[in-house]
Amino acid sequence: MAIQLPPCPDSLKAIQHFLNVASEHDNRDLTVSYWCRLHALQKALKIDKSSDGAKMLLLKLMDWLEQEKKTHRDNDTIMNETAAQAYIENYALKLFQWADSMDRASTFNKNVVKAFYTASILMDVLQTFGETSEDIEQNKKYAKWKAAYIHNCLKSGETPIPGPPESGEGSEGPSLSSQNSNDQLPSPPRENSNEDVTPSFPAPTSSGGTLPSPPSMPQNLPGPSISGPLIPGPSIPSFPSPAVTPSSPSTPAPQPAMPALVTQPEQEISYIEAELINKCQKYIKFASSALNYDDYKEAKSNLIKVLNILNTGRES
Repeated sequence: MAIQLPPCPDSLKAIQHFLNVASEHDNRDLTVSYWCRLHALQKALKIDKSSDGAKMLLLKLMDWLEQEKKTHRDNDTIMNETAAQAYIENYALKLFQWADSMDRASTFNKNVVKAFYTASILMDVLQTFGETSEDIEQNKKYAKWKAAYIHNCLKSGETPIPGPPESGEGSEGPSLSSQNSNDQLPSPPRENSNEDVTPSFPAPTSSGGTLPSPPSMPQNLPGPSISGPLIPGPSIPSFPSPAVTPSSPSTPAPQPAMPALVTQPEQEISYIEAELINKCQKYIKFASSALNYDDYKEAKSNLIKVLNILNTGRES
């Protein structure tokens, strides 16, 4: 259900980014809208909950969140934090992967800027569920910088350099000092508008720091499909099947040995750490999501990880 919020007071401008992304997903993805607004509420309560403008906005947000929770009691990604975390993380990583692939293919446009931007906002939202991983923090920092960098290049008529900036002797990478805070990251351009609403990103500065390359991303991530006009999906190339040389009739073709997928333990595990249990739950959610998209290989891979943990008491 869409929501009409009162104007965001100046004291709470830091949450405007989350509210914008939530609004854009109201008719596209309720889970994203819900957790963006919940994160905005939690952040706002730490900044200003006493001014009149803040009270009006926060009460409206609380009412909407409570109503959505009652309406969607059967939705795991609303009611279950483990499922929600996996869903938001997958959604953010899919956006990041798409934007990164377009960037490295030297395809630069507002959609790429917006994908990097939205991915970074959703990686901020992951803080709702606790401390985020180093990989997520690196990807978030890189996505914010890339959104600003590509935007500024497009605005000035320059051709962006794909991928992370080169660094080395006589070369300095852009500093992240101007991109470390959400407060300085403006809203992305909105679709279907005749006027120029391109954001005014602060330009990256050169101060000797180097921007790390984004870590390698997992392949075939299960998760939400990105529907609607926000980001066009990349085309998937087809690859020819490898040539197979027929074997001689007198010589039977060798059969490949089947790998042992799960090592059977010598004795039953009586205790598994809580952290590993949480990982099992996440892998199960990943597998379930993969099955929704008929990605059986990814589903099997995640379930094998669960079985390995349950059989060995550790993550291999």
